[in-house]
Amino acid sequence: MISAIVWGLVQGLTEFLPISSSGHLVIVPAALSKLGMEIAQPDLAVTTFLHLGTLLAVIVYFRSDVARVFRSRHDPLGRRLLMLVLIGSLPAAIGLFVEEQVERFQQSVTNVGWALVGTGLILAFGHLRRQGERTLAAGRPRDALAVGLAQALAIIPGISRSGATISAGNGRRFVPAESARFAFLLGIPAITAAGVLQLPEVIGSDALWSHLAVGFLIAAVSGYVAIAWLLRMITRVGLAPFSVYCLTIGALTVVLL
Repeated sequence: MISAIVWGLVQGLTEFLPISSSGHLVIVPAALSKLGMEIAQPDLAVTTFLHLGTLLAVIVYFRSDVARVFRSRHDPLGRRLLMLVLIGSLPAAIGLFVEEQVERFQQSVTNVGWALVGTGLILAFGHLRRQGERTLAAGRPRDALAVGLAQALAIIPGISRSGATISAGNGRRFVPAESARFAFLLGIPAITAAGVLQLPEVIGSDALWSHLAVGFLIAAVSGYVAIAWLLRMITRVGLAPFSVYCLTIGALTVVLL
């Protein structure tokens, strides 16, 4: 049960904060092991339910935008959001062809540490480009493609999906809050796919459903809180604090783990 609580918090907070959930799912157990604490790695069933918990968080938080998409036939902004999300999701298909390479990459904590340093540099770029004035209502296909390619980069464990997509949105001169809004909406298809594709394996597993339920709930609640907090942070101070965090944790991971 303790493991389910830990992983629910890690997944819920790091899925949306621009600090890489995949990287922390590698670094946290390594760090806890150094401290003499053995936290079990989340198996497929737990991972799936954690993803579904964070999916619920983003759908609930952006429920008005989700509703607009479903009414897109009669809602111009809904059609624009649907177009941006569909085009932005296309590059993620790259992940289907590099699964083995990704598995090998994340077996090395050092590799993940260097990738986290890369996230820090990406966030520094996004912070410097935070003066945009555009909104998603003015989004174009090439904007969606640019942000989608950034999301595909996050296939690498240690590269933050939200960090890369928000930074790319800032690079396309969107208002930072709009960059984050698009990043989270773009995450809905990606997170859905990650969860749904693994469900058949979960159904046949021996996982304790009480543990899965706890992980799901904690991931959903902490994910919702993380979204709300991040939107306030990037509006007030930008991405700089997250850049410093990733550079620091990445460097410490390379040196110490």
